[in-house]
Amino acid sequence: MRPSLTFQIKPDLPESLAPLAEIAANLWFSWHAGAIDLMQRVDHHLWREVNHNPVALLNQISQERLETLAEDSGFLAQMDRVVETMRAYLGATKCAFLNGRAPEGLKIAYFSAEYGLTDCLSLYSGGLGVLSGDHLKSASDLNLPLVAVGLAYGQGYFNQYLNADGWQQEEYHPNDFYNLPMSLMTTDDGNELRISVDIEGRPLQARVWRISVGRVPLYLMDANIEDNPPELRSITFQLYGGDREMRIRQEILLGIGGVRLLKALNIEPNVFHMNEGHSAFASLERIRQLRQEKGLNFNEAREVVRASNCFTTHTPVPAGNDYFDPDLVRRHFSSYVADLGISLPVLMAYGRVDPRNDSEQFCMTVLAMRLSDFANGVSRLHGRVSRQMWQGVWPHFPEEDIPVGHVTNGVHIPSWISSDMAYLYYRYLGPGWHEDPDSQTVWKAIEEMPDAELWRARERRRGQMVAFLRNTMVEQLSRRGASAEELRRAGEALNPEALTIVFARRFATYKRAVLIAQDQERLAKILGNPQQPVQIIFAGKAHPKDNEGKEFIRRVVALTHDKRFRDKIVFIEDYDINTARYLVQGADIWLNTPRRPMEACGTSGMKAVANGGLHLSILDGWWDEGFQPGLGWAIGRGEEHSGEYPQDEVEARALYRLLEDEVVPLFYRRDAYGLPRGWISYVKNSLRNLCPVFNSHRMVEDYAENAYLSASRRFLNLVADEFSGAKGLGDWSQRIMENWSQVQVVSAESAAPHSAIWGQELPISAMVRLGDLKPEDVAVDAYYGRLRPDGEFAERLTHTLEPVGQNDGMWRFEGKVLAQSTGRLGLAVRVVPNHPLAGSKYSLGLAAWS
Repeated sequence: MRPSLTFQIKPDLPESLAPLAEIAANLWFSWHAGAIDLMQRVDHHLWREVNHNPVALLNQISQERLETLAEDSGFLAQMDRVVETMRAYLGATKCAFLNGRAPEGLKIAYFSAEYGLTDCLSLYSGGLGVLSGDHLKSASDLNLPLVAVGLAYGQGYFNQYLNADGWQQEEYHPNDFYNLPMSLMTTDDGNELRISVDIEGRPLQARVWRISVGRVPLYLMDANIEDNPPELRSITFQLYGGDREMRIRQEILLGIGGVRLLKALNIEPNVFHMNEGHSAFASLERIRQLRQEKGLNFNEAREVVRASNCFTTHTPVPAGNDYFDPDLVRRHFSSYVADLGISLPVLMAYGRVDPRNDSEQFCMTVLAMRLSDFANGVSRLHGRVSRQMWQGVWPHFPEEDIPVGHVTNGVHIPSWISSDMAYLYYRYLGPGWHEDPDSQTVWKAIEEMPDAELWRARERRRGQMVAFLRNTMVEQLSRRGASAEELRRAGEALNPEALTIVFARRFATYKRAVLIAQDQERLAKILGNPQQPVQIIFAGKAHPKDNEGKEFIRRVVALTHDKRFRDKIVFIEDYDINTARYLVQGADIWLNTPRRPMEACGTSGMKAVANGGLHLSILDGWWDEGFQPGLGWAIGRGEEHSGEYPQDEVEARALYRLLEDEVVPLFYRRDAYGLPRGWISYVKNSLRNLCPVFNSHRMVEDYAENAYLSASRRFLNLVADEFSGAKGLGDWSQRIMENWSQVQVVSAESAAPHSAIWGQELPISAMVRLGDLKPEDVAVDAYYGRLRPDGEFAERLTHTLEPVGQNDGMWRFEGKVLAQSTGRLGLAVRVVPNHPLAGSKYSLGLAAWS
């Protein structure tokens, strides 16, 4: 039975409590302890029941309780302090770190398929979403002019529970958007704001929800409205749900719909950041709008879009990228391409590594890379892996020249820190740890913190984690109908004083959750020492279609029933932000065992480190650049084995050796005061060296410095004077493409002797045939460096050669390079397209070599 009328009933807040609704409406509350304490004070038990949702809390609290709070002078005083702090935060206008260096009108649009922001918003599946959420929070703290776009999922990602055999089951719970900290966008006449996209000739409408993330607005599109046919309403039912057809439709709405949404809101970004390839269709819609509204042709519009696009890839394996069958793309874009001014085969070529291979699938990552002047991986090692993966997109360049760099991820420390550690940080580091967390100077003060206070805080958090996990396990077993004995054991599981190792992450097979159980007898000895007890906590979800990942969960659960590991190994169901917070705050060791180099970054360990946990990991992702002796442990030396099983055996043995010889003894080596001084020294080294680097303030600043500012300047240059720059660049790129086959390096010579002296200048000349192109259309580079024994470049430098004359249809270019290293020096001459308004020499993917 459906109602004839619907109403939104809000609580009758006494006037003195009106600021509570103001605080509840902004996710600022979620990373400010004072606001969280205030909401707990409203009703501690209800706050837990509503999953820390302040809107639901105020909607469900009794009127009697509200009247009591309205007369509570202590509560009112605390509320006034919190709302004054929030208003001051929201009212700030300066972006201090840019210090006036931003181009006028800088505005960044950030696109992501998922956002992990706070406990009550189920709009994320794992690390990618939490990273997106932390990005928005740091952009807000830094006052960066950024607006975010995503999808409003009616059911979000799945909730996990296990059957009696330990096999993962999935269930979905609806998101009640009207009962969450989000608001429905309306037009000036009070109607719902809606945008529309075409799905195989049928209009799909979406309404728009806004979430305020501090100073950053996040807009989410919701297709579940009655005006849409049932099969289209389901597009925003589930995050990553359905088949490939569902996925391409979601990504059409996210990318094309997202750009139309910004247009409907009169928001005009000059930088677009696509976080993973899900939103790559946004580039096509931007091209379409420029053609329609500004009269540009495809080439001209493409250059504007490419110049202002930034793209971040998170996936180090081909299977993790979105591929679509050519027929699926054809069905959804056959009419759209006419508005782009290109043919369907041309569109398909933009999404293929080999544009001429008609059977190759369409890849969203390739599309995003071809239409972005800035592309990056999410750690130094991942940048290298990405260049290897996508070298085929730029076949004329060696791997080291592939235009994919890296911006290493970070975490929003205030969102993840425990109250105990926050107290110590405020006391000994001052407010800088919260306001300026990427300051080396702030974190140097960690030495001022007494060992005893740091250790007691760590012990309290471990104890609180154990208490939370016991309650969680009892609740989970109760739902399964467990016996009274099983419930009793769950209520007493884990030792709040034992060395606690946590493995909590997505159960993808390459993350190797079961590596530590490779030799169960050896593991049993490590965990079973009564003088030095050790325990392991596992948590994580496998993708619903990943049966291998589910099998890993089943194997871990089987360990929990083994009498050797009972009460020493536990698996916690339904890993989410709330559970993660307890784990990162209470873990002594954060364990990460991916198969190198398949971990793009792995930010959960950064959260544990910020809480005083220590990292024990394969040298992969962020740990490859973060590890130093004395602040954590590395499993292996960064080897990349060819066979997975020998690698598993070798690295499992290395892990056991570290636990037996270093980790466990260091934890239990206590002085006369019961303090593990050596362990505490590791913790302080870890905090001092890692926190100022691996946090999202530094990450967002890196994006601003390396991507956003230059992208905005390129955009403004191209659109100035009625898009004269774009028109010129579009004409130039077309001329380059049409004439590049004529370009040839005929010869490369040097008058220097074969044997030269270090520091000597080596004259270089090259004869280059340019055909109908001119010297100003290209850059002719001396490409040189020390050689490896196999004759390949071990390193490379470039120096631009200058044109000195023309003879018989060929241009002569000359220059000098400096012999800066001893040993064998190699040199080649490279010609690439070059234009002052182009963002990169590599944007057209063309090169000619000697």
